[in-house]
Amino acid sequence: MIYRSNLRDVAIPPLTVTEYVLGGAPAHGDHPAIIDGPSGAATTYAELAAAVDGLAAGLQRDGVGKGEVLALIGGNCAEWAIAYHAILAAGAVVTPINPLLTPGEVGKQLADSGARGVIAMTPLIEPLRDTAAEAGAGWVRSLERDGDDSVFELAVAGAVPAEVGVDPNDLAVLPYSSGTTGEMKGVILSNRNLVANIQQIHTSMPLSEHDTLVGLLPFFHIYGQTVVLNLGLANGATIVTMPRFDLDKLLEVCEQHGVTWLHIAPPVVLAFATAPQVGDRDLSALKLVISGAAPLDAELAERAEKRIGAKIRQGYGMTELSPVSHKSRLAEVERTPPGSVGPLVPNSEARLVDPETGEDVAEGEEGELWIRGPQVMRGYLEKPEATAETLTEDGWLRTGDIARIDADGYAYIVDRLKELIKYKGYQVPPAELEGVLVSHPKIWDAGVIGVPHEAGSEFPKAFVVGDEDLDPDEVMAYVAERVAPYKKIREVEVVDEIPKSASGKILRRLLRERQGGAALA
Repeated sequence: MIYRSNLRDVAIPPLTVTEYVLGGAPAHGDHPAIIDGPSGAATTYAELAAAVDGLAAGLQRDGVGKGEVLALIGGNCAEWAIAYHAILAAGAVVTPINPLLTPGEVGKQLADSGARGVIAMTPLIEPLRDTAAEAGAGWVRSLERDGDDSVFELAVAGAVPAEVGVDPNDLAVLPYSSGTTGEMKGVILSNRNLVANIQQIHTSMPLSEHDTLVGLLPFFHIYGQTVVLNLGLANGATIVTMPRFDLDKLLEVCEQHGVTWLHIAPPVVLAFATAPQVGDRDLSALKLVISGAAPLDAELAERAEKRIGAKIRQGYGMTELSPVSHKSRLAEVERTPPGSVGPLVPNSEARLVDPETGEDVAEGEEGELWIRGPQVMRGYLEKPEATAETLTEDGWLRTGDIARIDADGYAYIVDRLKELIKYKGYQVPPAELEGVLVSHPKIWDAGVIGVPHEAGSEFPKAFVVGDEDLDPDEVMAYVAERVAPYKKIREVEVVDEIPKSASGKILRRLLRERQGGAALA
């Protein structure tokens, strides 16, 4: 059974990412493209386009050629956006890297990607010099405009990059993802993949120069990169950047700049639902808040909505999808169920497949979500076996996520296939239990894993952050009243925080590393 988007297919222009995203920049002229949240400094569209051209020309004069890989390591700022698009405009490839990675982890990505050079935030320059050299990267330059070894010293004012004949199907961005097989792999995203996904998303999110977004999600992550940075710039919107999540600062930015669209992860929704200062801010300009990167409990979303005065809906995707396959639409927000990730974006198809039999499940049943469309990656860099495990010969991408699709075409993500807890023959989704846990008035955050039990079985264990007087026995009883008997939490450990990735996903492997000190039932 193949599910298809109920929207007409969109035309995908045969352009590179930068041609598409910044092609309209001259028309937007002095309109602010990027505003630095902490300082208020603005970069106009005209300034952005000129800076990209000048740096791209400088990179070419420095010897950067078509198809060569450059690493980009830094936080959200105008300089990151300029460097990103300058690399692409020069005909090279960007491999974005999380600045929180250790030098050893960065070294692995540099070596695997074959990066020729590194552009990094200044504090990382010296720690990375030896790492870059060992990985084969010939140079390391600063992302900041002032200071020694700044990459902007290469920029040629008033110049434009030479034509290098980049094809829409050529590799453009090489992010790294654990995908469905665990190990980190380079995800081959072409210009066409990324341009297609920006076009697809725009149908649900009709941005214009009258809109303002917050650049809170990391630009090095494909979610913030495509859905905020590139979609925003492609449509003349203003993006206010934030270096990290700070609730007070986020609320201040939303109020001061009249933010109309906000893209966040579930931990921010939790803060909206619980933090007292939320009620003191004017967030009336918000059209819609979109949560992604991890499943969001519908009850938690509704609690947060009441406090911020704006609808909160979800989207779904993964790095291998550029990243979006499903997204809630502004035009249908009232009829979109809060627990849904929305319908398919245009030009996309989906299947729900039984992971054990490989057969499509019956309508209304749960199965592994498969996606086919122009946003699907070309494969993993130099990893044919991992590519074959994820992509079928006829173009379907196995997401590794368990989902269901209702009669109206709205999808619901149940959990990761590999994270389902197998309890005495039953499959227990951790995300469902986490949603129940955070609805407890004394619990601020939660993560659930499977703990080995008898005869190869597992039982659900919860890690929770909450009030000082939080009682593990009370927590287990609370959950037991709200779920089927086989889904009950049977162990609770109170912790200081739930480890999460930069995009908001719970790092369950870190939870598995800490066992003990818990109440058991």
